[in-house]
Amino acid sequence: MAFVPRSRFIGPETRTRFNVIHLSTSSHFNNGEGRVRVRQIPKIVYSIYVSYLKRLWKETDKTERERIAADKTLNAVKTVQQLLVEDEYLLLEGLGEKTIVCEKSFARQRMLEACQLFLATLQQQNNTTSSQSLTVVEGETQKDEANLSLSIPSQNFTAKKKPRRSIFFGAVMGAVVACWVFSGNYIFTGLFTLMTILGQLEYYRMVMNTGVYPARKISIVGACSMFLTALFAPELHQITLPAFGTYAMIWFLTMRRKVSTINEIATTFTGMFYLGYVPSFWVRIRLIGSGREPTRLAPIVKPMLDFIGRKSQDLPAFLPKTVHLPITTGAIFIFWTWIAIAFSDVGAYFFGRSFGKTKIAKIAPAAGAASPNKTIEGFLGGTLTCALFTLAGAWVQNWPYFYISGTIHGIMLSFLGLVGDLTASMLKRDAGLKDFGDILPEHGGIMDRVDSFVFTAPYSWLVCQFIVPWIKLHL
Repeated sequence: MAFVPRSRFIGPETRTRFNVIHLSTSSHFNNGEGRVRVRQIPKIVYSIYVSYLKRLWKETDKTERERIAADKTLNAVKTVQQLLVEDEYLLLEGLGEKTIVCEKSFARQRMLEACQLFLATLQQQNNTTSSQSLTVVEGETQKDEANLSLSIPSQNFTAKKKPRRSIFFGAVMGAVVACWVFSGNYIFTGLFTLMTILGQLEYYRMVMNTGVYPARKISIVGACSMFLTALFAPELHQITLPAFGTYAMIWFLTMRRKVSTINEIATTFTGMFYLGYVPSFWVRIRLIGSGREPTRLAPIVKPMLDFIGRKSQDLPAFLPKTVHLPITTGAIFIFWTWIAIAFSDVGAYFFGRSFGKTKIAKIAPAAGAASPNKTIEGFLGGTLTCALFTLAGAWVQNWPYFYISGTIHGIMLSFLGLVGDLTASMLKRDAGLKDFGDILPEHGGIMDRVDSFVFTAPYSWLVCQFIVPWIKLHL
């Protein structure tokens, strides 16, 4: 199936969002003409998030489902019409008995007339729906642009060269993620939940592109509850997936007008598992080690932490309480693990571009079909890069035999990150899409950026919760 280009998801509101992100990630946060002030950034981020959320919600609602169903029906009727007109075996009228030939011709003519009537009706309905949707979209776009113009001074946006912008954007995102990891259990989980909502909607928009309509609301609520349960009641975390899975089946049996298909049920369960239950283990890791076990870098960062602590005394009493346990053993583990996974992708890209000759399809045909450009040399380069960072992280965290445990940890992270990347590529290829979304300029949607972090979550929880403590206790 051919990929649908990213331009399918790009409209005027997307171009506005691109300009906002590009501007907000620039280094010019002064009060000059055409510059974004620091205090405007939260409002800009909020506008971007809400605009993207509204668009995803609209593109996965009942109206969009009806449009997709109408398009599928239209294509099917056109196929039947083409067969009736062009198929030579249906045009042969000199064979067989005369009565059968006449009946065949009469039935064929009736079928063609029915197809023409049906096509005319569908096309008229689609034209009406498209004009209404275009009016609504244009109105929402003008409203969004008007709201954003209140917080962003007018400026002539000029795009920089792609490599420079991508590197700077990645550096800024890395700094933001580092602040997020050490923002405390509540903020960490809250932002994760907000990202999950967008990821769920991106996933269901992709699924709907294949003509399958899962239970969208149940899956979103279920996925968000898994993150909140992991934070406030981790002992009940494992029951959330079967509980919402059962609720989804009850809904399919009682609320749908017809028998649900296997694809609808399977995609609903996959959404809750793939984008809810599995990544929610990062929250459980964040809770580990509230005693703040010191690391080798503790003496270096102590002055900075003391400075932050003194400044926090001047804040309102309720504010520091929201940053619950900002530094935990799990937070430090997540920081080094996420850095290793991110640079594993970077290493795989550069090693693949420079030395990649052996396609991964030679050892795994399905994986090669999902992502034809991936090479074994790229994977090995990514694994080496990942292992170097996990080795440094193991040394900082005082792991026993860090040169062995850190290296093994890096190899496993690189492999599971590749599994997550290929899984996302497989889903997009089946749906005929290039990216899950377009909220991040040149990087796609939320799911395009976090696919390597999904399947590494349960393994990382196992390492941080059980394996490393066991090694420290027995070796």
